[in-house]
Amino acid sequence: MKIATWNVNSIRTRQPHVIDWLTNNTIDVLCLQETKVIDKDFPREPFEELGYHVYIYGQKAYNGVAIFSRQPMTDIIAGFTDVVGEEIAQNFDEQKRVISGVIDDIRVINLYVPNGASVGSEKYEYKLQWFQVLKAYLDNLTKKECHELCICGDFNIALEDKDIYNPKGKSNHIMSSPLEREALQNILNIGLKDAFRKFTTEGEYFSWWDYRSGGFQRNRGWRIDHLYLTDKLYEKAINCTIDIEPRKQERPSDHTPVILEI
Repeated sequence: MKIATWNVNSIRTRQPHVIDWLTNNTIDVLCLQETKVIDKDFPREPFEELGYHVYIYGQKAYNGVAIFSRQPMTDIIAGFTDVVGEEIAQNFDEQKRVISGVIDDIRVINLYVPNGASVGSEKYEYKLQWFQVLKAYLDNLTKKECHELCICGDFNIALEDKDIYNPKGKSNHIMSSPLEREALQNILNIGLKDAFRKFTTEGEYFSWWDYRSGGFQRNRGWRIDHLYLTDKLYEKAINCTIDIEPRKQERPSDHTPVILEI
């Protein structure tokens, strides 16, 4: 099975890229972030014609997540509320950032983590609070279910310095500040491991490049798109790679796919 994650930065803009990539790559489950479209306007048909079941949770112009699966998924959960309740979820489901489903006894959880804007800002505090709700969500799921977990998506955090093209001076930078890394590590402490780092331990591998200043051409990137696995699933992982080819297209997303093979 191949599971991929890709922040497409607008599914309607990037629809030809995604169709082309799926046509040329055998992907069983594709998790998309930043689809930026309400559910009724999501371009389902082209992907259904490729043989995918389409599960979506979107909003207008911002955020939005989707899962494409070759086989039907069960127990689709959109948002936090159905798992943690309204009191804990508060207003965090106003932004559509979480969708999950079960396939082959694996719960695939697709996340679009808030960016945080700048360290110390209101959006930064929102990001840290969002992680607290995510922790409650995962704790509740693991208590209720016995599925292995694959948690993937755009985490908007580079967990280690080697995940950044030039980490110097980034210790108080958005996406690499100590509090953000601590929030993500707190999630991983439930028993999750980084699939990519099982196979590639060195730096200079990135999944996001700024559009400005020739970021991609100069490989000035960050590795912020991740696939994290519970122990048994981690043992079954046989490869995890970053495909930079879609980033070479005209008008690409600023992210590129990361593919796990189990």
